[in-house]
Amino acid sequence: MVNDPLSPPGPHAAHGETTGPSVAGLLRPHGRDFAAVVVLRVIGAVAGLAPLLAVVELGRALLSPGPVDRGHVWTVVLAGAAGLLVRLLFTAASSGVGHLLDGRVQLAFRRQLAARLGRVPIGWFSHRRTGELAKVVGDDVSAVHPVIAHTPGELVSAFVVPLVSLAYLVTIDWRLTLITLIPMLLAVALVPLLMTPARQREQTEFDAAMGRISHSVVEFVQGISVVKAFGGAGRAHREFRTAADAFVDTFHRWVRGVSGVAAGMQTALSPPFVLLVVLIGGATLITTGRLAPADLLPFLLLGLGLTAPVAALGHGFDDLRTARAAVGRIRDVLAVPPLPEPARPVAPRGHRVELCDVWFGYEGGREVLRGIDLVLEPGTVTAVVGPSGSGKSTLVKLLPRFFDPTRGSIRLGGVDLRELGSRELYRNVSFVFQDVRLLRASVADNIALAAPHADRDAVVRAARRAQIHERVLELPRGYDTVIGEEAGLSGGEAQRIAIARALLADAPVLVLDEATSFADPRTEQAVRRALATPAGDRTVLVIAHRLETVADADTVVMLADGAIVERGRPAELLARNGRFAAFWRSHRSAVADETQADDDAPRGDEPR
Repeated sequence: MVNDPLSPPGPHAAHGETTGPSVAGLLRPHGRDFAAVVVLRVIGAVAGLAPLLAVVELGRALLSPGPVDRGHVWTVVLAGAAGLLVRLLFTAASSGVGHLLDGRVQLAFRRQLAARLGRVPIGWFSHRRTGELAKVVGDDVSAVHPVIAHTPGELVSAFVVPLVSLAYLVTIDWRLTLITLIPMLLAVALVPLLMTPARQREQTEFDAAMGRISHSVVEFVQGISVVKAFGGAGRAHREFRTAADAFVDTFHRWVRGVSGVAAGMQTALSPPFVLLVVLIGGATLITTGRLAPADLLPFLLLGLGLTAPVAALGHGFDDLRTARAAVGRIRDVLAVPPLPEPARPVAPRGHRVELCDVWFGYEGGREVLRGIDLVLEPGTVTAVVGPSGSGKSTLVKLLPRFFDPTRGSIRLGGVDLRELGSRELYRNVSFVFQDVRLLRASVADNIALAAPHADRDAVVRAARRAQIHERVLELPRGYDTVIGEEAGLSGGEAQRIAIARALLADAPVLVLDEATSFADPRTEQAVRRALATPAGDRTVLVIAHRLETVADADTVVMLADGAIVERGRPAELLARNGRFAAFWRSHRSAVADETQADDDAPRGDEPR
């Protein structure tokens, strides 16, 4: 068993009872780097006060009565220049270390996500939108960049510099120091207005609308060929426009909610307002004789820096809030329980498949399968038939363990699937479904995915049996052609690549769900013959959508409302004249109607 890097060691690790790591736990290994970023930024920020203090000291020296001490002036100038150089060097170093740290943290996030997504049940993905997962792995991980690379050092320096400045100003005049703090206090008083439940709700709605528009874009781009082929472009565009309009409405509500408060904070912290407050207060003190005119200069120069903490919070508020929401979604994915792995995997004894009183229901829904008892003998083909919604696809997805039964058990070679390790399971069970996803890799690599050490001759033999060899030779570089970059494949061709992959894997148990739905009858017959005549005694479970598949099966299982209502050999079930016979007749009638329609359709140059 391979230990899950996300799971703490303990007796529950083998059963998948884990949660995603906390943010602190994920960042703890990078604590020294965070400390280095903060220390470098603080040194640079404090050194940046030297030029300002030099200007203050020069002003005092030049405005004071008596001759100017040139040596003192040059010392002040050099000290200010040295402080500026130190600021540049240390700030650059802090930024460099922070961005390197950001890269490592984002890599850690993505590795954690990849590890978790590689361990969750495959069926979990069927209930998740592609756009949402892409946003988590891509946009949400990138959204932590400001918090990692910028915020820690900037926030710390934003508080340290004003504190140093404040201590210096208090030594000059405590009354004008308090007056200089007025703009910051006004801005701080407005911060709670950004944290109200209404603002939080608007932000949540904004994030949800952003997720919906991302999903609609991904789905539209991925399905553009199908949309155009079937004339559904208008509907697809409407769906995208609906998502875009909803996003605009949500964005307007969010802007209206925060714009007034944000404008007030920006006005209070703006240099003109701060200077106005300092000048009014300073002029009052000077005219009453309580402040020397030269002492106003440090307040005019350093007073602007006192507002830095609130300004930093204001400018970084959106980044912090966005990062918090992004990290929450990342942790939700990391908290998905992985597929439970046995502590001591057991090897199956043969490949006889037994479904014993299997019940299954999706989260929060009714039972889709109810009390399924079924035996698949080695060397046989079992066809599952039934009306739409009867549970056929759910049943075949339990065998490759996309889900675990709610109740009951599924046994392979006398061993419960939950006692098999994943590697052992997929060495014994392969599957081909209608919705085929190929990797952006060569044709040969896609076929050899389940058997990476197979040589080229074995790959070609599998492609020939899957009736895809001739099409591969037509590609720009044959079997070395990269799918999705150098060439594209149709739905039927992609299915046959997946079938070649299953044939090359040569697993003793094969599960098929509409695996040849895009193939023409002749190709389907050749592929079906290749699948049904393995070198050994392969166990085949197939969802049957065509009469030929049903007729060739050793056993037919009729499902209705999640339960088996009939089973047996095709001829026996027809002789019973029950539900399967009625199902058979309805399909024969539908096929006859389609054939007649094809015969009546004009062809070539026939008049229409």
